[in-house]
Amino acid sequence: RMSRHAKKLRDHDINPCLAETDATTKCMDDNNYNKDMCTDYFLKYKNCRKFWHGIMMQRKRNGVKPEMPSAEERKKILESMG
Repeated sequence: RMSRHAKKLRDHDINPCLAETDATTKCMDDNNYNKDMCTDYFLKYKNCRKFWHGIMMQRKRNGVKPEMPSAEERKKILESMG
């Protein structure tokens, strides 16, 4: 049984970096937990978190709710950026 926190992390509307999280975990599993083999995955995850954190802070400053855009909204934001 998953905790409420674990469920939240698996929710596409809450966690914008779910794909990066899963890819990093898979890389670690596949490479016997050798972090050096997964540097690119960690970097992609870090960049993802940084990007969406910035969006979230901007929305917070502008009084936009919810602060984290939904999965559908995030898709549109990324598409608009090319």
